[in-house]
Amino acid sequence: MELVAPAGPVYQGGTLSGNPLAMSAGIETLKELSHPGVWERLADTTRRIADGLSSLARSKKVPVSMACVGSMFGLFFTGGPVHDWESAKKSDTVRFGDFFRVMLSEGVYLAPSQFEAGFVSTAHGTAQVGETLAAAEKAFTAVSNSSDSGKP
Repeated sequence: MELVAPAGPVYQGGTLSGNPLAMSAGIETLKELSHPGVWERLADTTRRIADGLSSLARSKKVPVSMACVGSMFGLFFTGGPVHDWESAKKSDTVRFGDFFRVMLSEGVYLAPSQFEAGFVSTAHGTAQVGETLAAAEKAFTAVSNSSDSGKP
């Protein structure tokens, strides 16, 4: 840390860098995450969301590829698995945009691009999972009734 300005020659900055409130919040977050079982509950919540989204998509006959790890998930509108850029770019971005807009209108904010990960936090519980999946049912219904952009 002696190399970081003002003591040293390396400048490091950011919106909340060194902000006492942000630093306190970060420390308290790390304390909460160190409690036994937190990461397991977080991964379980993420898995319930991912499994629910996959199941809803199947029920509406909407081809998706879903992945999740830890507290992150990804949803691609494609019939095959997504492992790299070549497989990801085959996804139907128009259909994802339609899905995103319905989710947003239902009060669920996802990343606006299927090329970004979704993140689950410890604030997401059973009620939020249920609300997310209820919104997703409406969104998958909407995109199943729309014509796709012609991508596989």
